[in-house]
Amino acid sequence: MRALVVRLDSFGDVILAGPAVRAVAAHAGHVTMVCGPRGEPAARLLPGVDAVLVWEAPWEGVDPPPVEAADIDGTVRRLRAGAYDVALVLTSFHQSPLPTALLLRMAGVARIGADSTDHPGRLLDVRHRRRPGRHEAEAALDTAAALGFTPAPGDDGRLRILPTPDTVGLTGDGPYTVVHPGASAPARAWSPDRCAEAVTLLSDAGHRVVVTGRPEERPLTRYVSGETGVDLGGRTDPRRLAGVLRGAEVLVSGNTGPAHLAAAVGTPVVSLFAPVVPAGRWGPYGVPAILLGDQRAACAGSRARNCPVPGHPCLDEVTAQDVVRAVQKLTKECA
Repeated sequence: MRALVVRLDSFGDVILAGPAVRAVAAHAGHVTMVCGPRGEPAARLLPGVDAVLVWEAPWEGVDPPPVEAADIDGTVRRLRAGAYDVALVLTSFHQSPLPTALLLRMAGVARIGADSTDHPGRLLDVRHRRRPGRHEAEAALDTAAALGFTPAPGDDGRLRILPTPDTVGLTGDGPYTVVHPGASAPARAWSPDRCAEAVTLLSDAGHRVVVTGRPEERPLTRYVSGETGVDLGGRTDPRRLAGVLRGAEVLVSGNTGPAHLAAAVGTPVVSLFAPVVPAGRWGPYGVPAILLGDQRAACAGSRARNCPVPGHPCLDEVTAQDVVRAVQKLTKECA
């Protein structure tokens, strides 16, 4: 059986799809992951993925491409050439799988399943209904099971990635805490000043601190690192970042991809979690974690990318001392 697993949005979303991908791989002879450009690096880290097909869909992301007939036709041809027997379409609770299902149906995929609130007509063979309160990783596994893809015996359903490289050359020897100050949406980021203060206070408390970020975040990581942190801004691709996170005692991060990557390598997370999306669906999964941030703030459930409340109080009322206490608590509990 040749199977497709589709998750078209961001890096962290694809990491959360990992347990469902493994469930499909337990039953299929070949699994292709279909993802967007932002999710591609994560797809290449997942066990059970044999091939990755990258396509930027015009219905996903904050700046989607225009709808062009040639692009749609070309994608249908690529999918048809794969001669896939079955497809699992994974989406967040607020997204519709039906545009993707239509594309797959046009490509001749015989059996398609997804979680769908909207009536699917003939687009889905299996229409799953999400159970209330399920984490995104669990909801994806539920949808896979509805399509007949149950986890392999002994698979605990936790997040997992392929083995990571040795990154001691980047981090140096000895224990360390990672602070990741950036986030894809400004509403989910703690302020740079708060991050910098936390690095200083963590160092004062005896923690060696490593600061990570994407290449475009180098000015941010340089500022946050200050005089005491190890600045790895722009120096880690996703595999090396996973290695850095695997070696860490704790990650301090907002609700962004590295928090899910840390969970996939078993590292505890101090999560500065803006409630613009529910923590029960998007919080660090399967690892010890402490959530900081007012989960009942005015922005709760708004899915806002930019904070709608002056002063960003849901996160910036969290102090650097709060973070130090949370790091020390997790370090002690997980020692």
